[in-house]
Amino acid sequence: MSGRLSTYSGALAIVLIATSCLIPSDASAQNNYDLGGLAGSAMRMGFGARGITMGNSIGAMTNDDGLSYYNPAVVPFQVERTAYVSTGFLPMDRSLNFLSYTQSLKPAGGFSLAIINAGVSKLEGRNSDGLQTETYSTSENEFLFSFGTKLRPDFAIGVSAKILYYSLFEGVTSTTVGFDIGVLYALNEELAFGLVVGDINSKYKWDTSLLYGRDGNTTIEHFPLRRRLAVCYSPAFFKSRLSGELEWIGSTWLSRGGVEIPLHGNLTIRGGIDQIAFNGSISAKPSVGFSLQAPVAAWKPVLTYGFVFEPYSPGGIHMLSLTVGFE
Repeated sequence: MSGRLSTYSGALAIVLIATSCLIPSDASAQNNYDLGGLAGSAMRMGFGARGITMGNSIGAMTNDDGLSYYNPAVVPFQVERTAYVSTGFLPMDRSLNFLSYTQSLKPAGGFSLAIINAGVSKLEGRNSDGLQTETYSTSENEFLFSFGTKLRPDFAIGVSAKILYYSLFEGVTSTTVGFDIGVLYALNEELAFGLVVGDINSKYKWDTSLLYGRDGNTTIEHFPLRRRLAVCYSPAFFKSRLSGELEWIGSTWLSRGGVEIPLHGNLTIRGGIDQIAFNGSISAKPSVGFSLQAPVAAWKPVLTYGFVFEPYSPGGIHMLSLTVGFE
């Protein structure tokens, strides 16, 4: 029995270490970086190619994607029904996938359903002698149910309920619920502001009694609370969108920004910078990308590609998304 527990302990330790590196960063070893090693890092990587490519700074941007992940208050501004699917190609055997559907609700509301899936595969389990036993993988998931309504034509509020499910190891899973609350105010056609409080009550709760029996225990890992102030500027004199965010997450201040420029009706280029730490405790994440649109009858498919430079990874992230709008 003790040998089996040693095998489980070694394999679980490997899974925990690999999962904590889903966003590879040696910043977790820096004492002055308060976010290193905190739960939910994969759920903070962003949503899809467009948002991630703009530095995840689109909390005040009403757009054709209706991505309630960034701010549930943008959903009522959605004009048409939109389906969205995205996948990422990441180094170090990591995966990152997204799926969402958004539509408006008359007279002044809207809702969105979304899924985030992340994980690490090809994790080698070893026994107490260091011999490989089998291969493991993790699956970290977030299911979002978002609703928003316009209190005035220029002001909306929204809320997202999030089911957080994490399959970490054999018999070690967590299912909890968290919330996001957001507001959006469109000052005029050029300028909009957003305010979001995210990951309220978000956490992972682990119970290892099924794995270890009487030696197991219950552990709770809380997500850091996210407080974000966002702005989006769409100047009339130059067809583009500039976005920015200031975030207070846990006890750390971050900023991020992005720009989106339509070159013509079917091609848009964009770029951004994410996780700009005020104390310089972590390197920023630049990103670039583009979108191609090809209207087909009543459908409006948009293919988006993005590349993120990961400062602590052997390679960058390639993101590919498909958005389909229905009139």
